[in-house]
Amino acid sequence: MSSCKETTKRLARRNIRFIRAAISIVKAIRITPYSSKYSKKIYTQYQLLILILFKDYLNQYYRDFIEDVEDMESIQEELDLSVVPHFTTLQKFFCRIKTLYLRYAFRKTLNLFYCDDNPIPITAIDSSGFTSGYSSHYYSARTGKIRKHFLKTSISVDTERQVITGFVASKSRVHDTRHATKLLRQCHKIRRSECYVMDRGYDSEAIHRLIREDLHADSIIPIRSWNNVVVGGIYRQEMAQQFDVVRYRRRQLVENKFSVLKRKFCGDLKARRFAILMKEIAGKMIVCNIHRFLQFLVIEVFYRAEILK
Repeated sequence: MSSCKETTKRLARRNIRFIRAAISIVKAIRITPYSSKYSKKIYTQYQLLILILFKDYLNQYYRDFIEDVEDMESIQEELDLSVVPHFTTLQKFFCRIKTLYLRYAFRKTLNLFYCDDNPIPITAIDSSGFTSGYSSHYYSARTGKIRKHFLKTSISVDTERQVITGFVASKSRVHDTRHATKLLRQCHKIRRSECYVMDRGYDSEAIHRLIREDLHADSIIPIRSWNNVVVGGIYRQEMAQQFDVVRYRRRQLVENKFSVLKRKFCGDLKARRFAILMKEIAGKMIVCNIHRFLQFLVIEVFYRAEILK
């Protein structure tokens, strides 16, 4: 019984730490308190957005989440909620809020990890898919109805701190290089990197040229060859002759980050419209970075306790 109570207290403390981190991020984006001057002014947009992020953190549906929040008095006090909103209030707010605010909130999560302009040593880039279906695998197999396709999503990850520094998603399947061009400019603008590592699917002289000449960084991408003949290109030939295996091994950390995203925060998207799907993906990226920040806090507390001993 005592161990069960201790587990409950530990989960409650973890939830409060998440809420406090989310509050600092949401307030930094300076969203207006109310969406309209005719609003009932029962809840602020700050409160609703934090609840949306908290729902994604707990990986729950709207109904179950609201039922749990009603029993969390400490969370209500942190958010200064006099009344817990109905689950449809959260749904309508999430459909109404602009994706721009979520992307801005994502950029603010990086302020939790970086306090200077020092570049990232190695950034890894890879892509995966989030299922945009809203029926279960069992239902699809039983009825013969095909689930919706995957939304291809590419992310860039700081391999030292394992923080997501950028993301790009598309409705249809596109080649990796099309995502890479946009993602490289995005993540480099947010947080400059000294080196970018990618798998063989990104092998392109144009990608090398973008990284080397425009972003002034190193690129490490294995070459694709047919019948052991190296395809032309100055930078690709350089990769064939001088490939840095040590730095390239850091690329697997971006796959680890995708694994964390899908295991802890679910790889299925619940919405049907593409605009809402993009918001869901942005929310997952925000929550994943906050989760990583909380891990840093736990490690820091542990080391402090060891030092005091």
